Amino acid sequence: MNQQSTANAAAASAAPVALDGQFHERPFSPISGWLMLPVTLALIAGAVWLVITAARESTPTPILGAIPAFLLFVLSLCGYFIVNPNESRALVLFGHYRGTVRTIGLHWTNPFTIKRRVTLRVRTFETGSHQAAPVMSAEGKVIQEGARSRHPLKVNDLDGNPIEISAVVVWRVVDTAEALFAVDAYERYVEIQSEAALRNLASHYHYDSPEPGGTSLRGSTDLIGQRLKEELDGRLRGAGVEVLESRISSLSYAPEIAAAMLQRQQATAVVAARQKIVEGAVGMVELAMEQIHAKKLADFTPEQKAEMVTNLLVVLVSERGAQPVVSTRQ
Repeated sequence: MNQQSTANAAAASAAPVALDGQFHERPFSPISGWLMLPVTLALIAGAVWLVITAARESTPTPILGAIPAFLLFVLSLCGYFIVNPNESRALVLFGHYRGTVRTIGLHWTNPFTIKRRVTLRVRTFETGSHQAAPVMSAEGKVIQEGARSRHPLKVNDLDGNPIEISAVVVWRVVDTAEALFAVDAYERYVEIQSEAALRNLASHYHYDSPEPGGTSLRGSTDLIGQRLKEELDGRLRGAGVEVLESRISSLSYAPEIAAAMLQRQQATAVVAARQKIVEGAVGMVELAMEQIHAKKLADFTPEQKAEMVTNLLVVLVSERGAQPVVSTRQ
């Protein structure tokens, strides 16, 4: 299979599931939290003043006003939220998406609004890596963070050879509404789609191309990384995620065939080296015979010429030092 047909097969198999782009991020401008802060302080101050007044006058009437003031104070506290750098807040009110706030600072909105935090930082994920559960104490405190294990994916390349492969994917959220509402747990979605895309891509290329200059997993890492990025863009389109870069981070034969493939690579290298040596030796013999004939150093019969060529090839190709034989015939 040539390079063009291999690329066409990889492109044909990269048919991602189309996500319904029902939700798209839209900006929302909440009330500044600093403007609402005096109102909140006035509510608690009014509640306290009414309680003090009721205690002085020994009458429960001011208490009736202090209770709603205190409830409004507590309710107003639920409306405050903070947006940190490289973060956003998606606002949902009674099941309706109101918009996304990306402006950094203290804000206030309807206290009944659910404010879902989404980080906009660039994140990195390596396929085959998983975070273990943290070690917890009896009181529920984290004693030790879970170690991150790494297990490369085992797939078959185009020749059917089992290989182990991993890739690093650099991504970030660009549409908070799609990331939250189009898929379930967008971080896990990115991990699963990255592994699926890598498996699909690796099965359409040779580990080592049998043709000189052909596309292979080992010899064309930049091209494979670019095609992996293109396939991920197709799979994650509609989930509010942008893939910035993807690269092969680990590639090797599976342990059960690693030794045999190493011997194959060594044999291929030896054959290639021998071929170069023979090509060079033939050229040197041809040049030597031309020089002898041009300078008329000697005239050889066909039998002598054949013997001369044989001796020169043995000297040039042999791995051991030549031991010349001097004729003593008169």
